[in-house]
Order: sequence, then C-alpha cells, then structure tokens
Amino acid sequence: MIKDKLILCDCDGVLVDWVYGFTKWMKQHGYEIQVEGEYDIAKTFGITKAEGKRLVRHFNESAAMGWLPSLRDAVKYVRKLHEEHGYVFHCITSLSLDEHAGKLRKKNLEALFGKTVFEKVTCLDTGADKDEALEPYRDTGCYWIEDKVENAELGDALGLESILIEHGFNKDYENENIQKVQTWKEIYEMIV
Repeated sequence: MIKDKLILCDCDGVLVDWVYGFTKWMKQHGYEIQVEGEYDIAKTFGITKAEGKRLVRHFNESAAMGWLPSLRDAVKYVRKLHEEHGYVFHCITSLSLDEHAGKLRKKNLEALFGKTVFEKVTCLDTGADKDEALEPYRDTGCYWIEDKVENAELGDALGLESILIEHGFNKDYENENIQKVQTWKEIYEMIV
C-alpha cells in the first residue's frame, strides 16, 4: 500500500450529503424536524432511539442510496486529487450489510466521482464501529477523512492523519491532532 497516493474516507457527511437525503425521505414519510443541527436522529425528529435506528437502517437499505447528492465541493476536489495527482480512495462506510444497498452506494459514488476514484468501498453494518476496517491501515499515516468525532479519534489513535469535516454537530470539537475543515478545497490544499 502506498501511503502517498491513498486516501481513506468515510462516505456520509464526507462525500455525500446523507442528512439532506435522509431529511427529505423522512418528510416524505410524514416526519418533521424538531431540533436542528443534531447528530442524533432521535433528537432531530423527536422519536425514540429504537425508532431512529430502525428508520436509519430502512433509509440506508432503500433506493435513495443510489441518488444522494455530493457534499459541498467534494466532487471537484476529490476528482482533482484523483485525476491530476493520482490519488485513489478507499471508502469505509457504516451503511448496511445488505448487498443491494452496497451496490447502490458504489453506483452513487461512481456517478458522482467517476469509475476509477474508489479502488475499494467497504460497507459495514448500519452504525457499525470502524475499528476492524481501519486496522489494516494502522501506522501508515494515510489521510483519514471523517465527520464523526469518535471515528476521527480512532484514526488518530491508529496512526492515521485524521481530518474532520465540520458540521453543526461537531463544530465545537477541538483536538490539536485532528484538523477540522469545512470544504474539500481545504483538504486538497493540505494534501497537495
């Protein structure tokens, strides 16, 4: 594995705007936002944690996975990293173990970013921890792009160069070992 030309990344909240897609889907199913800017779906929609988990899994295994929009400027700068500088990406996503959901995730990524950007897409169970999936990359110093604080910290602990994509739910997080950015342009400028 060549650290210089490999970037590890999460998908939802990093490459694609999962929150936009999920919110739209929830509204189509009769739910309304109760609290803005929450990471916790139960709090966002005023439902129980169990119902929130069930709905997230249902959404993640729905046809919507094939058509999520990109997050901010991700398409432009991920493509630039790949096409102009030769970087390839390994995506590690806690989507679902459903094979069709995984195929739709790959289809969505290929439609947005191109067929050759993602050398590998690893789909873990809905909400799964990423410890085992990141372990093979331990101490490689690869960039690890995430939006969930716990996963960024995990990457840092494993010897990866963690970068946290800023959202309302993590905007107050500070850690001198983990850089926080709002755009892929910032990531692009760090890497090249």
